[in-house]
Amino acid sequence: MQKINFQKLTDKTVEEIKNLPYKPKLLLQACCGPCGSYVINYLAEFFDVTVFFCNSNIYPESEYFLRLEQVFALKEKMPSANSIKIIDAGYRHEEFLKAAEGFEKEREGGARCEKCFLLRLEKTAEYAAEKGFDFFGTTLTVSPHKNAELINSIGEKLQNKHKVKFLFSDFKKREGYKQSVELSKKYGLYRQEYCGCEFSLTDNEKTQ
Repeated sequence: MQKINFQKLTDKTVEEIKNLPYKPKLLLQACCGPCGSYVINYLAEFFDVTVFFCNSNIYPESEYFLRLEQVFALKEKMPSANSIKIIDAGYRHEEFLKAAEGFEKEREGGARCEKCFLLRLEKTAEYAAEKGFDFFGTTLTVSPHKNAELINSIGEKLQNKHKVKFLFSDFKKREGYKQSVELSKKYGLYRQEYCGCEFSLTDNEKTQ
């Protein structure tokens, strides 16, 4: 089976909307400032972007608020991000632990991560549908450690369920990840050394 080029699907959507007399409203789930940097810089030209910080997987709570703080720092420092709005979905770590139950010992990138993606994207889609956004999407695909095919598959199912368009993406394409690293350095953003949850933190510590 031929692999889908999700970047081309993003290009197609951009072509369809860029001549509209308005910018469609996009609710963009973002996990941190560094991942948001390139993606927001890219999308803000075509969409009215609202960042949805929906990341109850992050552990500990202090790390959650540190990463949220970096999203606000990006808004202040990066000119293309000045117009974005930021919504904190709230820290409910027990919801993540319930979703991950039984998968605690899974390897990073395995079934536990799929449960985590679904939890965060479902909440994003629900909020987007409730508040009348035209699209919802995520910065997750900018990471070379994240499975873009899986993330887009989840997004497609949720768009059908919640009746709001999903922005298909693979933001690591066209050196998106490299650009996110460069922008993070430029704006002095904190870059975390583990994905987010206590299980990824433990895995990271084992490899050091």
